[in-house]
Amino acid sequence: MFGRSMGRLLRDRAGNVLMMAAASMPILVGAAGLATDTVQWTLWKRQVQRQADSAAIAGAYAVAQGFSASDSATADISRLSLITLSQTPTIENAPTTGSYAGNSKAVRVVLQTSAELPFSKLLGVTAPVISGEATAAVVGSGDYCVVSLEKTSTVGITMQGNATVSLGCGMATNSRASNAVTAGGSSTITATPVAAVGGLTSSSNYVSPTTLLPYSIAVQDPYASLPTPTASDLTGCTNVNVQPNNSKSITAGCYKNFDIKGTLTMAPGTYFIDSATFDVGSQAVINGTGVTIVLTSSNASSNPSSISTVNINGGATLNLSAPTSGTYSGVLFYQDRRALDSGTNLINGNASSSLQGAFYFPGQAMSFSGTSGMTTNCVKMVSKRVTFIGNSSIVNQCDNTGVGKITATLVRLVG
Repeated sequence: MFGRSMGRLLRDRAGNVLMMAAASMPILVGAAGLATDTVQWTLWKRQVQRQADSAAIAGAYAVAQGFSASDSATADISRLSLITLSQTPTIENAPTTGSYAGNSKAVRVVLQTSAELPFSKLLGVTAPVISGEATAAVVGSGDYCVVSLEKTSTVGITMQGNATVSLGCGMATNSRASNAVTAGGSSTITATPVAAVGGLTSSSNYVSPTTLLPYSIAVQDPYASLPTPTASDLTGCTNVNVQPNNSKSITAGCYKNFDIKGTLTMAPGTYFIDSATFDVGSQAVINGTGVTIVLTSSNASSNPSSISTVNINGGATLNLSAPTSGTYSGVLFYQDRRALDSGTNLINGNASSSLQGAFYFPGQAMSFSGTSGMTTNCVKMVSKRVTFIGNSSIVNQCDNTGVGKITATLVRLVG
């Protein structure tokens, strides 16, 4: 009886199909399940890579700001927490492998995850180890000749009126303002890049090939290592007063008054200006090669408001260059960093002027009004805030001048 029933079933085509379907069902279900698990593993791969990328970048940002790469990367992994890791993360500040091996400015992060999934487990498929690896590094970005050290939400760099600013370099500010660099009026700016810790608003005032880099890392003070003036620098101070049509020559040393309306020749060396204004009249002529002018005060600690300032009137002829070696190599003007943020140092000059060196006003603002024809092949400006009023063209050719290169920092994935 059973045999006849099986015989009829085997001869029945519909029955054959049913049997084949029943026999293949486990394979079909298993394949569908394995495909589902593969999709899950692919998602985990993307998530672990994203987490490794984020942690490496966080570690590199910490390095750029002098903090612990390991602490920052670990905190980022805990915060993001996209997946459950199967082993302790590998975090290396100075990677042991790769193109950035041994580089203390680089951070390498390796993450792993592995977990069984139901369908693959049912089919006896071993769960794969899924890893993500990323290396981020602090790299130099651009060549800057204008740096604003302003750290608040106050605008750091301002171009106003009909200023024409053409820089063979970039400008950067540490200002956190929503628009940290203002290009107003009919000003025209050519600089690349223009970087800011805060935001930057696109404007027709920026001329190609100017590029904007908002939300950048703060630029470190390139002259932070310069020594703070001391009382021993301010001995035997004398006055300098040159009236119109008169001429005078001076040597390096300390001066209490600096009022120039005629022609002054400065011998090479360092000039300390004690509690006075470096005041240059509109018809004055100042010549000096290898000079640094340090603006300070004998009681700067107790009365920082007495620290000297600069007031160079438009029309003055300045032929000044910084020393090419020594403590103040490349620095033309240096204002004591203890100065209160209570004034603006005015730098002007006529078409016959020639300036070479750095203007360093870390505690106060400076205003620069160049004139078409002024020679400024190598000028750096580092100030609390910087304002451009007139025509300013800087070629930025600083080889063999003692003026150091200023680079900003950028964090990016490098592997």
